[in-house]
Amino acid sequence: MELWKMGVLTAALAGAVFTMLPFSGQGKIANIPQHSYASDMKLQAKRSPVDFLPDGDPDKPSWKRAESVEFDTAASGNSHFPEISTRVSSVWTAKHIYFLFLCRYDSLNVYSGEDPKVERWQLWDRDVAEVFLNPQPERVNHYYEFEVAPNNQWIDLEIDKTKNPFNDPSWNSGFEHAAHIDAKNHIWTAEMRIPVSSMNLSPIRPGAEWRVNFFRAAGEGGDDHRKFLAWSIIPEGKTFHVPTRFGILRLVN
Repeated sequence: MELWKMGVLTAALAGAVFTMLPFSGQGKIANIPQHSYASDMKLQAKRSPVDFLPDGDPDKPSWKRAESVEFDTAASGNSHFPEISTRVSSVWTAKHIYFLFLCRYDSLNVYSGEDPKVERWQLWDRDVAEVFLNPQPERVNHYYEFEVAPNNQWIDLEIDKTKNPFNDPSWNSGFEHAAHIDAKNHIWTAEMRIPVSSMNLSPIRPGAEWRVNFFRAAGEGGDDHRKFLAWSIIPEGKTFHVPTRFGILRLVN
């Protein structure tokens, strides 16, 4: 787990300090002016020479050369939770985009005794790692949501904020995922492989710049007792669904 030897990279706080508000992955839709993106956070995703199946192992060759970002910042931007700091890497091939989460934890809160092969609605009410991905940044209000829990439960959603409801659970990306819990070191791992064809994209090429945000939800009880992290902070309100705050995912060789 040498990935954790790097120092925590914290998101810069923009503007005034806001009072901490509880966040929910499926909260009310914020009223967002249709203007340019407000975040300059950036992660470079390097091209992997091969496709590979997720198994939760961060020591695969493709991850060894991947760049990563680490965050422990509350989604509102006004506090830090180093005990659940999270590192994310991304690589890509012509057919897939991959994400790897390394998640510190102090305790785990999951749905027990359920089949992880079945999509779990309201997974965001337990511990999860989340990717909000927009491969067509000109469509600010249209993007995709992918969540994986420590026990490998999952959900994927197509989001269109011009509609009500804005999240479509019937959409199925066919994304593959794996989770692994390292109880000794208090780290759980989530690995995702997302087919680009599921997002109506042609084979992707170097130089593409997508928009993305990464999140963690952790802890028990209601949202006011849980911890919510964001890579690119969202000081506007109570929801992760503020796409103008998405950072940049740049695909490179």
